[in-house]
Amino acid sequence: MEQGLNTYYYCVAQHQFAVECADKALLERMSNYEPFRVEAQGKPIFALRIEQDGLLHEDLRSHYTHVFTDNSEEDMPRIEVYREVIGDGQLAIGDKGWLMRVSQIAQSPICCELQSDKDFTQGVLHIAAEYQDVRFCIDNALMLMFAFRTAPLMTLEMHAAVVVKNEAKSEELGYLFLGHSGTGKSTHARQWLQAFPDAWLLNDDNPILRVMDNGDVYVFGSPWSGKTPCYIDAHARVGGIIKLSQAPFNELQPLTLPQAYAYILSSASGLKIDRQMADQLYDSIKHIITHVKCYHLNCLPNIDAAETCWNGVK
Repeated sequence: MEQGLNTYYYCVAQHQFAVECADKALLERMSNYEPFRVEAQGKPIFALRIEQDGLLHEDLRSHYTHVFTDNSEEDMPRIEVYREVIGDGQLAIGDKGWLMRVSQIAQSPICCELQSDKDFTQGVLHIAAEYQDVRFCIDNALMLMFAFRTAPLMTLEMHAAVVVKNEAKSEELGYLFLGHSGTGKSTHARQWLQAFPDAWLLNDDNPILRVMDNGDVYVFGSPWSGKTPCYIDAHARVGGIIKLSQAPFNELQPLTLPQAYAYILSSASGLKIDRQMADQLYDSIKHIITHVKCYHLNCLPNIDAAETCWNGVK
């Protein structure tokens, strides 16, 4: 730890990471992380240092070259991905670090920049001096660091809603609902809560899937939950993964393995342009789809949709 920095430790999906910042009050205000705060236990998988002294100078940005821009959904953050270069603009793939430049939405100014080493074990977050929503910057930087660092650890950061329900009064199982923004993931999750008294919401937007050492697939809560404040340090074995589609009827069908793979991949965070990380995502998803039942639910926004889904997956 550098002198003058406060270091807090957090544990998500049984992965510990560290956040360093000179402003202790800022870390204390990040209430969504409090349920996951722990005492230091061994070496964290990554450390993020927060700097509030403005964006990188142009001279430093010139050390990177643009490789990709993620702007798949207009109402989601826009992320420009850069890779460090070595002389004459030549990419140093596999050897040098990354730079992520983040805008709150498409067309808005850059609000923060995340520098990291090639393996995402060390990161520095630079926040624009005039930008007020510091929490947005910290959340996105930590989500990026966590997703990319845990990819080799059979862990997936998902875009999904998760409900946990008691299975025949013997074990609570987690059910993930996948879909693009606006599909109705949160609505369908609420319908489960209304339909089943023993159901509860684990996470509404960014749960974590992890393949455990014994091969079981578990879903974990996280400090990131979109517009619904649901920051729960809990986990459950996965009972099913359901891709949602809006329709004028309610119908549940099993997915083929290729379909399940495609839907989970599109919902998982990861640097898919990086061959090594893409291979790691493939290994995790391949295990998941051969150990967890996956479905496609055509549905209306009503409580019957939850009952149709449950009757098919239980």
